[in-house]
Amino acid sequence: MRKFLLMSAIAVFGLTNVLAQDDNATTGGFEKGDIYASGSISFATTSFDNLDSNQFVFSPEVGFFITENISLEAGLIFGSSENFGEDKTSTFGGALGANYFFTPAKQFSFVVGAGLAYSSSKFEPNGGEENTVNTFVISAAPGVNYFVSDCIALRASVGALSYTSSKEDTDGAEAQNTFRINLDLSNINFGVIYNF
Repeated sequence: MRKFLLMSAIAVFGLTNVLAQDDNATTGGFEKGDIYASGSISFATTSFDNLDSNQFVFSPEVGFFITENISLEAGLIFGSSENFGEDKTSTFGGALGANYFFTPAKQFSFVVGAGLAYSSSKFEPNGGEENTVNTFVISAAPGVNYFVSDCIALRASVGALSYTSSKEDTDGAEAQNTFRINLDLSNINFGVIYNF
């Protein structure tokens, strides 16, 4: 599935590049003071023995260019999952971040982003006791930004470096801390940006 998504993304980038070729014009680009909306949606489903497991995440964001190369972002996190009819999880949170664009005024730019995120997930086991897990994440990731029109861009990033701390909201619970360096292509995130 990941290979299919990667190949689809490469095909989209290649096709839009061919269709947008114009030696006398440039497409899109950012400048200081620009405001943009972005976000990502992911959905996954797994079937096993006539049972389904579904996961959905929606993350809208708003960004603002404070300099020619740096933008600040604020966003929300909504998520839900159902695990083979046995338990349900609902997640809500927020995120703050900053991005450095190497060539923001051009159609294509490399981007390095870093951010903080907090989320609260409520677990509802089938026949069990509900519990809540609070999660705090610090992450940094490289990526690319490509304008397919004057105001719409595609963004892809690779999860490269992160620190996560999760703790159940119960007395005596201990935090579970994870430091991760991901240098492969197994964690690619895609998003769409609308520049106002």
